[in-house]
Amino acid sequence: MISLFRVAASLTRPNIHRILSASYALSAEQKTRLDSMVNKEKLVVFMKGTPEEPRCGFSRAVMEILRFHGVDQNKFVTYNILEDEDTRQGIKEYSNWPTIPQVYMNGEFVGGCDIMIDMHKNGELIEELQNIGIRSSLLDDPEKKV
Repeated sequence: MISLFRVAASLTRPNIHRILSASYALSAEQKTRLDSMVNKEKLVVFMKGTPEEPRCGFSRAVMEILRFHGVDQNKFVTYNILEDEDTRQGIKEYSNWPTIPQVYMNGEFVGGCDIMIDMHKNGELIEELQNIGIRSSLLDDPEKKV
């Protein structure tokens, strides 16, 4: 019987995840701004830091993967989410994905670091880059190992 009361009590207590998600629900204005951001270029990365100076290992890994594929920095845009808390929380709500970095191609959410690593390993990233008009340097250099 005591455990039943504990369960009931826990259901009535505020849940931090519900509180945070409720406080960061996207307004129409935020959604419009994020729509514009994810569609600014064919390849968009929301990250911690900058391509030259990533501020977390996951953001660094995504930048390294793009460099490994020879993606010119002029072919994509990045947003440093550490500079803007609204963007930091908003992009998580926008994509329904809780972590950073986040990669978008042609305005569609691709995934984060783990998904980019998987796409790189299985060769799918080469195809996805081609779909947005970016030729992976791996096609030109058979000596490079995936």
